[in-house]
Amino acid sequence: MKMKTIKVGIMSMEQYKQRTIDIAKGIYKPKKDEPKVWFESVKSMAQILSNENQDLLRVILDNHPKSLKELEELTGRAKSNLSRTLKTLERYGIVELHKQNNALVPEVKATHFQVEFGLEAA
Repeated sequence: MKMKTIKVGIMSMEQYKQRTIDIAKGIYKPKKDEPKVWFESVKSMAQILSNENQDLLRVILDNHPKSLKELEELTGRAKSNLSRTLKTLERYGIVELHKQNNALVPEVKATHFQVEFGLEAA
């Protein structure tokens, strides 16, 4: 698999809402190299990219499970927990879930992360 890096940004919810409004109004045009994935804080990013979730991504990369049931057996995690975690990772573009033979098959889409954030004056 080709290693894909995604650029993630950290921005407060208020700043993100204003950015979205400015984009919709045509006031601001995002640059091509800007993050496409945004977190509200370093803490929220750390929760998504926790050691446990990184381990889960490695299991998927190394074993190519054909279903959540198989992934459940490989990780020892409950299917409901896996499903919730994978759906969250999918929302951030880190994982993609495919339906195949009546099973959800996880695929890792991002293996490297570049973080961009700064402190803005109030």
